[in-house]
Amino acid sequence: MIETIKEISTSDTFLVRYPVLRAGKPLESCRFKGDDLATTKHFGLFVDKNLVGVISAFENKSDSFIENRQFQIRGMAVLSSEQGKGFGEKLLGFVEDYVRNQKGDLIWFNARSIAVVFYEKYGYTITGNAFEIPEVGTHYIMYKTLDNSFHVCL
Repeated sequence: MIETIKEISTSDTFLVRYPVLRAGKPLESCRFKGDDLATTKHFGLFVDKNLVGVISAFENKSDSFIENRQFQIRGMAVLSSEQGKGFGEKLLGFVEDYVRNQKGDLIWFNARSIAVVFYEKYGYTITGNAFEIPEVGTHYIMYKTLDNSFHVCL
């Protein structure tokens, strides 16, 4: 089994976003605000050339935070048949490294209530109260401050 993570197109994300995040809704509902910004990168996790997970990140400042370089994660999903295999953790770690390389200070996102425990395992914290996204469900804003300090080893 060969696992790889690489950049993909917006439309490629629909192959995972649709069945996991938007099943039963119009396919166009898989296109999220920010998907086509110049700062947006979409990444896919492939197992033996099959796309099984996706995550998108873009530079986006939230008024909830004071950090200068903020990145938002959108549309993270792993096919239900592939969940529980560590692919979500790999996608999250990959994007954290990407944001660090972009000199990002903070990652934030709107997490579905059912995913909060997953994100908490990787150091993300809830801020504020729960809120509803119509036709999607209860969400929380979650965030993580990144350590971008430069370490010199002598």
